[in-house]
Amino acid sequence: MSAVYRENLVHLMTMQADSELAGAYGYVPWIMRAPTVEEKLVVAQIVKDETRHAKVMYDLLAELGLDVANHVGTHDLGFAERLGDADADIGTARIRSDKRVNIFYYPIDTWADFVMFNFCMDRGAGHQLEDVRQSSYGPWRRAVEGIFKEERMHIRHGELWVRRLAGDSTTREEAERTFHKWYVRTMNIFGRPGSPKNRLYQELGLKARDNDEVRRGFSEEVRGLVEPHGWTLPEWRPRWADLPEEAQIPG
Repeated sequence: MSAVYRENLVHLMTMQADSELAGAYGYVPWIMRAPTVEEKLVVAQIVKDETRHAKVMYDLLAELGLDVANHVGTHDLGFAERLGDADADIGTARIRSDKRVNIFYYPIDTWADFVMFNFCMDRGAGHQLEDVRQSSYGPWRRAVEGIFKEERMHIRHGELWVRRLAGDSTTREEAERTFHKWYVRTMNIFGRPGSPKNRLYQELGLKARDNDEVRRGFSEEVRGLVEPHGWTLPEWRPRWADLPEEAQIPG
């Protein structure tokens, strides 16, 4: 592979690996805090899946020469940032030097947060992984097939709990408000429309679609899922002008 191909491949794969591990760490407290024993088991399985996904990705990166132990050892990849305001919006800003998608900076403080993060972010990750399933790099493409199957299970779990919370008059209002918060945060992960960097990824065969095409697919799917509950999508306004370009692939 050319130096340009390798550089961009490693960048995208590291973003996925770091995001997978950060997601696993962020879910760990909810093994203890989940409302039922059944849910504790489900959350524990999701943590296991996300950690396995990270291991798969780091193994691929090690084959490309990344010092994985040093990389992971020098980055705090958990939900370590406390942003002060629970409803803070950092847009697409990156706070740390690791490659995780910035949605993983936000804390998960309530069960509704857990559900809506699961519902929105796992679905957003699924839309981005669709491009990886067409990647020109065979080892990544093949590895993602197994990851994709488990992500579908996570997505179904989020849908189940959205139905439960939306259908209960005691949780419906909080659930809708929390959904709005995580929907906006997830919309920020996809990168800028017409990004020159994304066009390079397409030329190299590492991505298939423009960032905005992936974002629209995610948004329309979510709309179809929440409107039957009487919910609407909140307004989303990107803040591209103030920020460095960063295409993002989560776990």
